[in-house]
Amino acid sequence: MFSNSLIELDRAHLVHPVASYRGHEQQGVRVLASAKGATVTDAQGRQLVDGFAGLWCVNAGYGHDSIVEAATRQMRELPYATAYFGLGSEPAIRLAAELAERAPGDLDHVYFTLGGSDAVDSTIRFIRYYWIARGQPQRDQFISIEQGYHGSSTVGAGLTALPNFHAGFGIPFEWQHKIPSPYPYRNPAGEDPQAIIAASLAALKEKVEAIGADRVAAFYAEPIQGSGGVIVPPKGWMKAMRNLCRDYGILFVADEVITGFGRTGPLFACTEDDIVPDFMTTAKGLTSGYVPMGAVFMADHVYQVIADGAGASAVGHGYTYSAHPVSAAVGLEVLKLYEGGLLENGVRAGARLMAGLESLKAHPLVGDVRGRGMLAAIELVTDKAAKTPLSADAAPARRIFDRAWNNGLIIRAFANGVLGYAPPLCCSDADIDAIIERTAKTLDQTLEDPDVRRTVRG
Repeated sequence: MFSNSLIELDRAHLVHPVASYRGHEQQGVRVLASAKGATVTDAQGRQLVDGFAGLWCVNAGYGHDSIVEAATRQMRELPYATAYFGLGSEPAIRLAAELAERAPGDLDHVYFTLGGSDAVDSTIRFIRYYWIARGQPQRDQFISIEQGYHGSSTVGAGLTALPNFHAGFGIPFEWQHKIPSPYPYRNPAGEDPQAIIAASLAALKEKVEAIGADRVAAFYAEPIQGSGGVIVPPKGWMKAMRNLCRDYGILFVADEVITGFGRTGPLFACTEDDIVPDFMTTAKGLTSGYVPMGAVFMADHVYQVIADGAGASAVGHGYTYSAHPVSAAVGLEVLKLYEGGLLENGVRAGARLMAGLESLKAHPLVGDVRGRGMLAAIELVTDKAAKTPLSADAAPARRIFDRAWNNGLIIRAFANGVLGYAPPLCCSDADIDAIIERTAKTLDQTLEDPDVRRTVRG
């Protein structure tokens, strides 16, 4: 009765993100009740390995008492402190300093947000302010990448380049432009890394020249395109794109909302990519999803222009919950856990995850396996030679997610037949092996669907 009543209350009142409202009303909610480590338990007592860490975010894993204690202690001492009026709190100050110390290059200034979407929105405001302060207000055009994701706010969703986030919302805006994704598995230039990098550089040059080099404000890129299907660009791609932006005098924004905090191995993927962006956005793993928080890292040279431009006037951008002391206290504790062994374990577990997924490449439905660290994907096809995706009629997102769930596994099943993986960094060998075994079972069951079986070639 408890579970059924929750389902009905959910149908009647809770609006779910990125959902078919009518479809959800019919399906009903699956209620999660508890979690520990890499395992979640639903209201019926079913235990599942969380192969997606909530929404790419519970990097540390569930049930860390030290995180709960840090939040509890801060709530008792100082549950809220505004960062307006020159006020602050010790946890927020210390977290900003710890993050700046670990960030690449001169990303020395940190503005805290509630999550990734408002972190991206904040960069847009800061960038506009920067160029106006530089005496170049005409630099008001922004470029991002097809299949990229930069949040679901009104402005950020325009930088995002996924159809669901545009349809019915009147975006993107005319000042938001796109270039093709590097997407090695389906790149017209082929899968050769240098050819892909050259094609992306040419596309960015062409777009900048078409807009006018003196009008482009910034370029946004994810080290790995997460919500676009875990698209991993070739090694050297980020650095090449960053260098081209520097040549044009365009600000480079690295969106590390998904890749930050150990997801690809190091604390920040930009370190591995050997770049220092002008801005870096983070969220998700910043607090391991235990409480809301995001952060914008701002390079010193950008900060100085904004500060000088404002002079004695206030820079009119702020949020009520920016630098929230409880979130900051959690962030500090999570950082300790990462550096106390979780990053190292994530590297080991990531190697095991990638090896396990690679072992599935011979499966008739597996066209591509890709990833970096604890961020990976399998792309399903019905014809390996032609790279034919699963038919939309097969409803791969719903069908495969449900099937994996019934097999005791949570993954991200994209509508184009890509299966996404982002397990917690705390995963044991047994957790990783369970992810692989349950994925194999799910693939075998999907292959037996008559509508899928009919379309498989080779």
